[in-house]
Amino acid sequence: MKKVAVLGAGSWGTALAMVLADNNHEVRLWGHKKEQIDEINTNHTNNKYLKNITLSNSIVGYQSMEAAVDKVDAIILAVPTKAMREVCQEVKQYLDRPHLFVHVSKGIEPDTHLRVSEVIEDELPTSVREAVVVLSGPSHAEEVSLRQPTTVTAASTDLEPAEKVQDLFINQHFRVYTNNDVVGVEIGGALKNIIALAAGITDGLGYGDNAKAALITRGLAEIARLGSCLGANPLTFLGLTGMGDLIVTCTSVHSRNWRAGNMLGKGMKLEEVLENMGMVVEGVRTTKAAYQLSQKLQVKMPLTSALYHVLFDGVNPEDAVDELMSRNKTTELDDLAQLLGERFSS
Repeated sequence: MKKVAVLGAGSWGTALAMVLADNNHEVRLWGHKKEQIDEINTNHTNNKYLKNITLSNSIVGYQSMEAAVDKVDAIILAVPTKAMREVCQEVKQYLDRPHLFVHVSKGIEPDTHLRVSEVIEDELPTSVREAVVVLSGPSHAEEVSLRQPTTVTAASTDLEPAEKVQDLFINQHFRVYTNNDVVGVEIGGALKNIIALAAGITDGLGYGDNAKAALITRGLAEIARLGSCLGANPLTFLGLTGMGDLIVTCTSVHSRNWRAGNMLGKGMKLEEVLENMGMVVEGVRTTKAAYQLSQKLQVKMPLTSALYHVLFDGVNPEDAVDELMSRNKTTELDDLAQLLGERFSS
């Protein structure tokens, strides 16, 4: 049995706390809202994020971060990417030795263009972090909380800490693989939210399965193109954190990015959508960061570019689709052949 702090009591943090509790670990679930923590400790529920789910008695809610991380073996960072720096700045005040950090957020920081693990490493000195491991994959919190079969990947450049995380989480409902391609795992997890927003828009516009299949396929090409430029193994994008996560996020009503896109496709403004959602839509922020990065690196990302102009420049979604369909003709597999050729010739 390990003592584990989960920082972030949203749907994903709570679902992961349930996995850890199923594995007989002592789980401390931190959140900053008193009423939510009181509900977790008194009713053993977290109904705003996971309705009709009963939490184990071994999951204890904490409003004090200092108490939550006291003498723990591992710290799970389950907060939105925009809150990651603030949380890291706070937690490092209470640590006096290296800890294993696991982050489960999917995004890229605008302007700095840093991946989440890079943000964490930027904020946490080596004196308090043993390693930073990414846990990612096709995994809706709603299904994990129901103990439906789920598979994810623990990624670290050093496989030893990834294997520690694998041992921490793996059980008969929650299977964990390992991977040493941190760049690929994080880029796949972040950019699939962009494509999910676009998929929601096409559904909101009333387009059919043909459009969605094309969007997912060409979206994967964009993800692989940017990821490989950043040093990822292109084969990672064919795995759980690439194609797997892309499929589930683009096709499920559980996906908040798909739902947000669907509202946009039906004519709502971005501000209305975000207010209506009531939860963080990571794809909006990531679209801005990925667009900036593609411009900086001169990587062709037409879907990302079109979505950026819809979100931030007020372009009509139908006009954006028309522009995409009217692009100059080209071949399909040149990019993939080039990426794989570079990979296996190096």
